[in-house]
Amino acid sequence: ISGPQHSRNTKGPAVFISNHMSTLETMTFPGIIQPLKEITFIVKDALVSHPVFGAVMRSRNPIVLSRTNPRDDFRIVMEQGLERISKGISVVIFPQHTRRLTFNPAEFNSLGVKLAARAGVPVIPIAIKTDFWGNGRYTGYLGAIDRRKPVCIAFGEAFPVNGSGREEHQQVVGWIQDHLNEWE
Repeated sequence: ISGPQHSRNTKGPAVFISNHMSTLETMTFPGIIQPLKEITFIVKDALVSHPVFGAVMRSRNPIVLSRTNPRDDFRIVMEQGLERISKGISVVIFPQHTRRLTFNPAEFNSLGVKLAARAGVPVIPIAIKTDFWGNGRYTGYLGAIDRRKPVCIAFGEAFPVNGSGREEHQQVVGWIQDHLNEWE
């Protein structure tokens, strides 16, 4: 794990934007980030009703999306994200929508950057390599573990979002891709 001090060095709330490979980051980010900044997550509705993870996810006061109507989800993120940020709570988003063992920049949406721009808070990129924990066959969450694969988590320095956020979105994507290339 490198760079968590960037969270501490950032005044006020931020939007943390990360790729998403396994269930590990959902379980460990509260333990890594929460001591430095109060956080919540943007999650799909299935997580808050899951028999194993539901209670934990609900305890984070998440922003819950149905993922059936992109316009409604965008509105929910903007309204509830701004509300949480106005209370000093940072927001963690995984813009890939679901866990992927490979990083595809085309699947990485700009919702986190848009939220940060609208709220006037910085973005903190996070690159993760947690592909040691595969997706489960039946539940999707509890797959096989390959102990030979290392776990890598890197937090970047916070930066502001200006204008439309296109450049900042590309900066986040490039930062994540560079770390994943480095860890190969």
